[in-house]
Amino acid sequence: MIRATGTALDEQLDLLRRTGAVVGSTLDLHTTARELCAVTVPRFADFAAVLVVDQLFSDTEPPTDDKPGDTVLIRRVAIARQELPYAWETALPEGELLTLPAGGIVPPLGEPVLVPVVDPALAPDIALDLGVPTLGPLLAGHSLIVAPLTARGTVLGRVAFVRGPDRRPFDPRDAATAAEVTARGAVHIDNARLHRQESRAAATLQRSMMPTRPPRLPGVRIAHHYMPGDRQAQVGGDWFDAIQLPGGRVALIVGDVMGHGLQAAAVMGQFRTAVITMAALDLPPAQLLRHLDNLAHRLGTEHLATCVYAVYDPIQRTLTLANAGHIPPVLAGYDGHSELLKIPGGAPIGVGGVPFETVEIPVPDGSWLVLCTDGLVEVRGQGIDAGLAALCSHVIEPEQTPEDVCGQILARVHSEDRTDDVALLVARFEGIAPEDVVRWTLRLDQAEVAEARRLTRRQLAAWRLDRLAETAELLVSELVTNAIRAASHAVELRMMRVGKLLVEVSDDNHNLPQLQRADGDDETGRGLALVSHLSRRWGTSREAVGKVVWFELPLPTG
Repeated sequence: MIRATGTALDEQLDLLRRTGAVVGSTLDLHTTARELCAVTVPRFADFAAVLVVDQLFSDTEPPTDDKPGDTVLIRRVAIARQELPYAWETALPEGELLTLPAGGIVPPLGEPVLVPVVDPALAPDIALDLGVPTLGPLLAGHSLIVAPLTARGTVLGRVAFVRGPDRRPFDPRDAATAAEVTARGAVHIDNARLHRQESRAAATLQRSMMPTRPPRLPGVRIAHHYMPGDRQAQVGGDWFDAIQLPGGRVALIVGDVMGHGLQAAAVMGQFRTAVITMAALDLPPAQLLRHLDNLAHRLGTEHLATCVYAVYDPIQRTLTLANAGHIPPVLAGYDGHSELLKIPGGAPIGVGGVPFETVEIPVPDGSWLVLCTDGLVEVRGQGIDAGLAALCSHVIEPEQTPEDVCGQILARVHSEDRTDDVALLVARFEGIAPEDVVRWTLRLDQAEVAEARRLTRRQLAAWRLDRLAETAELLVSELVTNAIRAASHAVELRMMRVGKLLVEVSDDNHNLPQLQRADGDDETGRGLALVSHLSRRWGTSREAVGKVVWFELPLPTG
């Protein structure tokens, strides 16, 4: 142990106190490294540089091979210079990547390397060991300490300290001080590394649970935006969705789990998955919220969330909504003027004992729906009413896109000092033209299969889609055959021309068909296999009574 007395001890203790007070004010790597440089220059050294193993802090994945490589990349993330010529800053730029031997990052035995005065004859070799050969001409006559950056058993990098010829050279006492300062800084740098790992994992979790781009759905154009309130964790409990339903309808959802961070995100993932699953059952909005509330009670009493569930019918031009304690949506007419929808408020999911109500309103073509969470409209010191008023005061121009409207709302209403999560979903209702939708009710008679083929062929000819007729007839006949066998009362065939050909066959049997493998001598089991093979997309879902099986075919080009 190096013992110090008098002024030297006071200086050492002062440096360590300042290190504790200054370094680690944030969980950002570069800020922490610069604080470590700033606290030591010029008090302890004329020049300081922090170098870290680049892979620990980059977005690249670590190598899968357990055997260490021969070399490793380290990055100079921060420097500080005092009194030394500018050439030092030029020779050691911030951000530079260096390639060093894998065993040369940390000095032997993990102790600082002390060179009281660099001999001109040895300066090139020392510069080469440091990974900066161009530093050789500058090192001669200077004093040097290289201290390891290690924390919790992880090699993070190293710190270099330099004193000019006009100052007292470093001695063993200084080397011990450098080791202590660097060790304290290494803990904060490792905290930044661990935080970065957690943030990346949290961001990956959030991306996996949220829609990445607006879906393309018949009769509606959608844009959305999400911003976590926890800027460090980058996750939150707000969510949104747009889900295609049978009959060309679309479910629009925005929800807000109470709380922030990973816990709220985990609960959000459970609620969102449940809503997607129940939407596939085509439950009425109020009934869906009731089932979601029951699920929340089974998950735990601390699972609370607000939610709006709306179903848009582009054929009937109606919007059916139910609310679970969420802020009301904003509806803008085709003239762009907005108003809050007056719908029953309900109670948050998880409270229990409160009924949910369904409301149906007409929505003419050109209408806009704005769904958001309270993080967008809460105004500090004013409550939520001021934010809702600002949201309604926004006039939407007819020629704007949903992305334009989404961006303008955020620019006018949202402020960066808010700490709550923000979810925003904007939908423009455009409807489906009556001439682009047809439906027929078929009797429970196998002779109706031929009639379904004839109706399909005739309608495609009317739409000038004759090139799809052969494939569409084959797939329609397969689905109608299955439906007639399963149904008790009637079968319905629907066709929609909505930027694609969407065909739906529904019946009153709730059992969903299963895709099966058919052997060469099997007489059945090939229907869904043909649908799966020949259509662009297909699927099944339940309706209020029964089920629907659907497929899509792309429209011919030209």
